[in-house]
Amino acid sequence: MPPLAFTRSGTGAPLVLLHGIGSSRRAWDPVLPALAARFDVIAVDLPGFGDSAPLYGQAEIPPARLAESVADLLDDLGVTEPHLAGNSLGGWVALELAARRPVASLTLLSPAGLWPGNSPRYGLVSLRASRWLARHATAPLSRLVRYRLGRILVLGQTHGRPARLTAEYARAAVETLGRCPGFEAALAGTARRRYLATTPIATTPIAAPVTVTFGSRDRLLLRGSRHLDQLPPNARAEALPGCGHVPMADDPAAVAALITRTIARVTQSAAPA
Repeated sequence: MPPLAFTRSGTGAPLVLLHGIGSSRRAWDPVLPALAARFDVIAVDLPGFGDSAPLYGQAEIPPARLAESVADLLDDLGVTEPHLAGNSLGGWVALELAARRPVASLTLLSPAGLWPGNSPRYGLVSLRASRWLARHATAPLSRLVRYRLGRILVLGQTHGRPARLTAEYARAAVETLGRCPGFEAALAGTARRRYLATTPIATTPIAAPVTVTFGSRDRLLLRGSRHLDQLPPNARAEALPGCGHVPMADDPAAVAALITRTIARVTQSAAPA
């Protein structure tokens, strides 16, 4: 299995960051300074995204398979019980990873996989259209996002405040989506699946603190994709006002604070009464 690319910064308890489909570890850049000031942050490129090589020879790569790759990386790094934060597909991967090894906490930002049956057609069609445009119209889209209106048009579905994004951030998002070789297999791996708490592998409920949130302006995962029945009963739902499906750039301070609060619950639960 090819090694995964990652960036490691800061000191403290290990915190692993997992990005969404069509993205990379750079999506976490807006929150890295705040998190690295408190934690040992490991931002990972999932297989076939960013600088990580794809898993060849598989038409469908489900989130559980991606989680195995992350688990191998953590074994190589000697990280045994990390905190996890995942966005979109990364949230689903974080849940699958927590089924395979002990984790300290889970922060799920607009997690995929919480739909009642197969993946909603709206989301699949939207993602495929965005991928096609980013792949075949990279140059014109990169020019368009130089302008405020262009960023609204291009990133308005995934970001709640696209006009506030820099042109550099928007251009990088377009280019990353267009060139990731793992997109099709990863999307196919979600189309006829959803996250299930009990599987042949995941037989023990997640005991770690879990926080789940969806941005108030998330226009990709609509209400029908937000069923929390498979999450642990102690999972907390919080709001991210004004944020979209990828909230890290919309409100970095709020996202960093949310992750920090989830991690703090570990200390609180361990404190004597």
